[in-house]
Amino acid sequence: MSETKKKNPLLNTRTMVSCAMLAACAVILIELEIPLPFIAPPFYKFDFSELPALIGAFSMGPVAGIIIELVKVLVKLITTNTMGVGELSNFVLGCIFIIPASIIYKQKKTKKRAIVGLITGGLSMAVLATFINAFIMIPLYASLFSMPVEAIIQMGSAIFPFVDSMFDFCLVCVLPFNLIKALIVSAVTAFIYKPLSILIKGISNY
Repeated sequence: MSETKKKNPLLNTRTMVSCAMLAACAVILIELEIPLPFIAPPFYKFDFSELPALIGAFSMGPVAGIIIELVKVLVKLITTNTMGVGELSNFVLGCIFIIPASIIYKQKKTKKRAIVGLITGGLSMAVLATFINAFIMIPLYASLFSMPVEAIIQMGSAIFPFVDSMFDFCLVCVLPFNLIKALIVSAVTAFIYKPLSILIKGISNY
């Protein structure tokens, strides 16, 4: 019993070190933003910053993934150009992605469960992003920048001429954007997770 008590603080410290390393990677990746102008307006930009959070959540549990997401967006706030709206959205949607994915994988750590988890998390993020953007993030963004919501809808109609409402905008811009992001991040995670998890576990057991 006393031995367990002695080990726990050390294990927690080692886990936090792993989280810090992955968060540092996420901070770098969130700065490497790629616009997808054929799908969404320029203020929607793709990045791989969910990748370290997913790897951390798969190897150390969902709480670790949330910590990595939180550190990432807190650092990003230093250089934000969205008054924090983009960072808030990134954190919320990132958590929606990684939490169900890691919980499903944690129940039985097999490749099949990992794929099911990634699909579930990715679909959850894409679908909920549609509603969160429509009812919270876009109105908040427009309000903080003193611009009419109609101006954002017009950005969507410049890509897809039939877009003439917030529902259309979120359905044809926000939903596909997040589906593509989930697909790419999931594919990369599935490819690199195993070798990286060995490294993370090695650090934790050092």
